[in-house]
Amino acid sequence: MTTTDSNQTRQRIFGAAQSIIARKGFSAVGLNEVLNAAGVPKGSFYHYFASKDAFGTALLEHYFETYFADMDRIFQDPATSAHDALMRYWQLWISNQTCQVECGKCLAVKLGAEVADLSEPMRLALRRGTAQIVERLEAAISRGVEEGTVTIVATPAQLALRLYALWLGASVMTKITRTPDSFEEALQQTQHLLGNQ
Repeated sequence: MTTTDSNQTRQRIFGAAQSIIARKGFSAVGLNEVLNAAGVPKGSFYHYFASKDAFGTALLEHYFETYFADMDRIFQDPATSAHDALMRYWQLWISNQTCQVECGKCLAVKLGAEVADLSEPMRLALRRGTAQIVERLEAAISRGVEEGTVTIVATPAQLALRLYALWLGASVMTKITRTPDSFEEALQQTQHLLGNQ
């Protein structure tokens, strides 16, 4: 098997796994279910990953790479102000978390509480990934301050962390209540914290 074939197979496994794990969580999903969905022979899993833990870590790293690319497209659009880009990001967050079909829900939200106490490598992958999300939010906020489209009281770093924590909490509450109320509140708070235009 060539390196290209191996990478393509890993991508198929990641694609199948993300969809299943976004619904069921990590612990509830068996490797056979993922491999069947990916069309990969059951006995070949350990050719691609050393363990389920290593697979989970690689899945999170793959997920975050795609997530960062999506964030960069939003925040680096020269035709959009930083304020509008930030608000677009949060609107897309709501759409992603409230869709009723398979739509690649956020694995940081889904797995954060579940695996942080079970797998140190996966916890560290989540920590690295979420830190880079906060860094991108900070950069967008800083750009908004420079443009004059964002008015803040805290530092960009403090506000980025506060907003990310707000939206993680809203996502969990939305799962619990099954209403959009927490997202509506988070959106209002975000508009207030960024300064109304």
